[in-house]
Formats: sequence, structure tokens, C-alpha cells
Amino acid sequence: MRSIWNGNISFGLVSIPIKIYPATEDHSISFRQIHTRDSGRIRYRKVCELEDKPVESSEIGRAYEDADGALVPITEEDLAALPLPTTHTLEIEAFISASEIDPLQMGDAYYLGTSGAAGAKPYTLLREALKRSEKVAIAKYAHRGRERLGMLRVVGDTIALHRLLWPDEVREPAGVAPKEKVTVKPAELDLADTLMETLGEVDLNDLRDEYHEALEELVAAKMSGATPTAEPGERPAGAQVVDLMAALKESVRSAKEARGEGAGGEGAGEGEAEAEEGEEEAEATVHELRGRKKAPAKKAASAKKAPAAEKKTAAKRGGTKTARAAKAAEGAPAGKAAGKATGKKETGTKKAAAKKTAAKKTTAKKQAGKRGTRTAS
Repeated sequence: MRSIWNGNISFGLVSIPIKIYPATEDHSISFRQIHTRDSGRIRYRKVCELEDKPVESSEIGRAYEDADGALVPITEEDLAALPLPTTHTLEIEAFISASEIDPLQMGDAYYLGTSGAAGAKPYTLLREALKRSEKVAIAKYAHRGRERLGMLRVVGDTIALHRLLWPDEVREPAGVAPKEKVTVKPAELDLADTLMETLGEVDLNDLRDEYHEALEELVAAKMSGATPTAEPGERPAGAQVVDLMAALKESVRSAKEARGEGAGGEGAGEGEAEAEEGEEEAEATVHELRGRKKAPAKKAASAKKAPAAEKKTAAKRGGTKTARAAKAAEGAPAGKAAGKATGKKETGTKKAAAKKTAAKKTTAKKQAGKRGTRTAS
């Protein structure tokens, strides 16, 4: 690995000779510009505008352009005369907790290695001190014509350097956040939590740069004379107005299917989760899509109220029937008793009339018999 900076770490009165090595590399394939008609290379040449001819690198200097467009030459001697004590020194300023550093300030990463055997012990001393304190070192150093801010931390058995932006180089996020007033309901947050738990964690080593791999395959196919057979990727759909709750629920289902949790015992758990989500959705306020019926939750509520109302109606009807039956039962014995009494009275009257008629007939016969006896004598 090739170093990009040589110097010393200044740790109080302790000096540690070091070299800086790049700790990262980008996934990139370099392309050259060509003339599409004949595949000729297109090159950039540095040309002097006054002479209209190419200029060698040794003849190129630098200048500052002011607001009026005038150029002020800045020579190497001018730069060398500047008071820059960190030209070849990485000077530690303080030790702080890593949590005090805004991630927005984090820049490129480098490894620090020792330069010669003399630097092994002080290097190890600084590394172990950082480990035991659980802090990071803040340092200043010069690189590529600028004084920079850096953070030193331990990575394995190595000290790593992260370039930091100066605090005033980080822009304020004014005007970036949505200006609309939006209220997020608890049910929506619960569904978002469920989606986060379903997606779970990931080992970053398992993630791949699929575009870079496809690009390498394309280049390899072109070099071998084969016809590329790569399928075009899906084009993003246009912006659509969606039901937030429905989109969250569908996202949870898709994530579970992708993780193979859509069947068996796990499916039962999913059903319970969806039931809970349905209850929460009934309490949430959702902006419906155009043409969609309003508030299915109200239908569910009215459906729940209907059985209760039917029970009350049935109870009323049953009570009315029972009362009528009771009244009928109470009136029945009285009616029968009255009928029997009336019948007895009528029977007695008939018998009395019959007795009177029979008595009259007997009397008439006796009178007739007496009259006949008198006539005969």
C-alpha cells in the first residue's frame, strides 16, 4: 500500500514518526471519452488563452480570481512563507468522547502506520491510551495545501485517522424540512415500528454493489465479443397519492414474505399482528384516496352496535309476550269459575220451573177427579 503523507504525531513532547495510508477505495470503473464516429480518444489539453497553444505542467502556476475577474498570482514561495506549523506534523489538540462529534463532519478515512522501528513504542503507547480512556483524539494537520481537522481512533491494532470538516463548513438545514403541519398518529407509529422490526438488522458484509457487478459483467461481455443480455432494471413509477396506513401494512407483509415468514406457525403470529393493526387503524385518522368509501371503522362500530340493539329489541318483545301470557293466565281461572257458577244457576232455575209445572198438572188432575165423582152421584 502506498502512503500519501509522511510526518509525525505530536503527543505533548512525544513525537511519533508515521505514514498515512488510504483506508478506503471506491467501486469504480474508469471510462475514457471517445469520438463516437471513429472511436478516437478525446483528450483534454491545457492551453494558454493568450498564445492559443498547449502548455507544459512545469509552466503552470496558480492565481486567485477576484470579483472583477482579475487574477492575482500566488507563488510557491508565498505559500511556504505562511505560518503553517502542521505542514509535516499531526498535532493532537485534545481528547474527547466520540459521541461529541457530529457525523456530518466525518470525511475520508486513513490508516496511520509507523515510519521506522523507533516509532513502534510511542505508537503503541498512544493506541493503548486511547483504548483505556475510550476517547478519541482531535488533531490538526496539513494536507494538499490546507490545514485540516482530524479524529484519531483505534481500529483493531491500528490507529485510524478520520478527516473532519471544520464546524463552520457544515451547513444549517434551514428550509429543508417539510413546511406542512403534519400529525402522526400512534397507530401509524406502531405500524412503522412493526415494519422496522420485520426488516430487522443486517450484516453490512452481506450487502453488495449490484450495479458495479452488472457493469463488470457488461464490460467482460463486450471484451469477449458477446452480446450483452442484461435485463433493464425497473423504472420508478410516478408519484402517487397513497393511503399511509395501507402502504405501511403492505410493506410489513412484503417484508415478511421476503424473509420467508408468510406460512406455518409464523403466519398465525402475522394474523394476530394484523388484527392488532386493524384495531389500531380504527382509531387512526387516515386521508383516504379519491373514490374510496368513508370510514370502514364506523361500519365495524355500527356492526358491533347492531347485535346489541337486536338483543334489546328481542328482550322488549319477549317481555311484552310474557306480560300478555301472564294476564291471560290470570284471567282464565276467573272466567271458568264464573261460567260454572252461571251454569249451576240456570240448571237450578229450570228444575224449579219443571217442579212448578208438574205440581200444577197434579192439582189439575185432582180437581178434575173430584168434579167427576160429584157428577156421577
